Amino acid sequence: MSVGAWPLLFVGPLLIGVAIFYYYPIVSNLYTSFTTTNAFGGDVKFVGVDNYVDLLTRPDLPSALGNTLLYTGVVLLAVPLSVVIASMIELPGLKGRTLYRMLFFMPYLAMPVAIAQVWRIFFNGNFGLLNQMLKAIGISDPPYWLSTPGFAMLAVAFFGIWSSIGFNVIILSSGLKGIPPELYEAASLDGANAWQQFSRVTVPLLTPSIFFLTIMQVIGGFQLFDGLYAMLGPTNPAINESRSLVYLFYNEAFVQQNKGGGAAIAMFIVVLVGIVTAIQFWGQKKWVHYE
Repeated sequence: MSVGAWPLLFVGPLLIGVAIFYYYPIVSNLYTSFTTTNAFGGDVKFVGVDNYVDLLTRPDLPSALGNTLLYTGVVLLAVPLSVVIASMIELPGLKGRTLYRMLFFMPYLAMPVAIAQVWRIFFNGNFGLLNQMLKAIGISDPPYWLSTPGFAMLAVAFFGIWSSIGFNVIILSSGLKGIPPELYEAASLDGANAWQQFSRVTVPLLTPSIFFLTIMQVIGGFQLFDGLYAMLGPTNPAINESRSLVYLFYNEAFVQQNKGGGAAIAMFIVVLVGIVTAIQFWGQKKWVHYE
């Protein structure tokens, strides 16, 4: 075997797996988006761009798109919050640093549906802990968070922030360890206080990690489904005003059994994520510092 064949021998199984489990489903979904089938997946008919025309003229598309963008924008707040938490955990001389990292990371390891059920109880309008606390401070008529349009989406977004902080903190903690202590010593000698060191040394040197997390947070935001479905459910009176794009896909493909329409929604999400990610990569040149 030639020397040049050895790398292909080792990389080949991985490339085959990627082709089978990633690229083939994308191509298959793209083809399905141009077809229509019966409820059992048979009687395939090519309909061209009809599924996309139906999607773009759906009356519930603007609402689903707006909810997805709202959720994505709100959960992005987890990134600056995670920067603050990670910086506090990595303070020099802090004891129990490993324990704090573990406590913040544990929610990320738990099943999202199980965690969503806990938050569903927390936001319950009748006996939830949040409303009990609001009543204790004098708010006699707090809202029914999960069944009121608007409030329901914010409750789901709060769950998204909480569940993503653990992963963010681990990534940022690794980035903080790569910052040379000499930079803080030099800044201190120049008269910089703690806030100035944080804003002018820590944050600029963390921008590669922050950029990576914003990419992951945006992609995760466009994939909103499990937390929304588990916290609200299909019979919730606020679900029609709180549907995300992925929920729209689920309803179209698996409830309505319209595989072609569901595939069109999936491709719409893929293109949308690609556009937003491309914009992020274009914009990162202005604020991300790699040196």
